[in-house]
Amino acid sequence: MARQIKLLISGRVQGVYFRYFTQKKAKQLGVNGFARNLPDGRVEIVAVGDHEPINQLIDWSHKGPITARVDQVEFIDIDIEIDEVFTTFEIR
Repeated sequence: MARQIKLLISGRVQGVYFRYFTQKKAKQLGVNGFARNLPDGRVEIVAVGDHEPINQLIDWSHKGPITARVDQVEFIDIDIEIDEVFTTFEIR
């Protein structure tokens, strides 16, 4: 059964390839969705996949790539949206 989450990552997470490395990790794990920069300096991740890969992505997001500094991760379980089906993990 699939699980969909939203993560809001705060810290030094823009301009340090956070979205690129998130995409790389998500593809390794077989997780679909997207990562995008927000105007307030955070990165938003929306991901859908099986429970264990999603948990691994959540764990990874607390550290991120070596170039980043993660100060806070806000986590929300969300209902799977039927109007948007993710077939890959993209950078927006």
